[in-house]
Amino acid sequence: MNRIVCSLSLLAALVVLGTASTAGAQSAGEQKKPKTPTQSVLENWNDIGGRLVTMAEDWPEDKYGYKLKPETRSFQEVLLHIAGSNYDLLKNIVGSKVGDDRNDPPVAEYKSKAATVAFLKKSIADGAAEAKKQGDAGVLNRLDYWIGYTEHMGEHYGLLVAYYRANGVVPPESRPKK
Repeated sequence: MNRIVCSLSLLAALVVLGTASTAGAQSAGEQKKPKTPTQSVLENWNDIGGRLVTMAEDWPEDKYGYKLKPETRSFQEVLLHIAGSNYDLLKNIVGSKVGDDRNDPPVAEYKSKAATVAFLKKSIADGAAEAKKQGDAGVLNRLDYWIGYTEHMGEHYGLLVAYYRANGVVPPESRPKK
């Protein structure tokens, strides 16, 4: 129930901001069309997903087993957890299993960096494809899921930034742009 209230509040804020933005653009003589709910979800989903993929590709394979503390997930385990959770989202949206939706898929089944990166990429691409397929009505019907799981990816992005910093490495997003 709390997620629904939060989702509706966020949607209302987006509508108000979109209306204000559109009114300002129209007064300047521009016709700027506000984003649809699906476009907004996809923009955020793909943004954080892209940042995670960049990290997954950037991080050295010999450090995929690195943990901040012994009781935490390794870098690779965090990536597998994110991808598994993305498939859990899809299962909740479509009502049947899509991909490897285990909360923590075992490293033994994703033995290389390439396999882990491919799994993460596919989970993000499959999520984006489902949002497009669902369209605005479907996205709005499950907006609480889309917001929650996108936020989940964002939380783990922040965690992976700590892995970088603990190793004296600047995360890709914080590096100077060329």
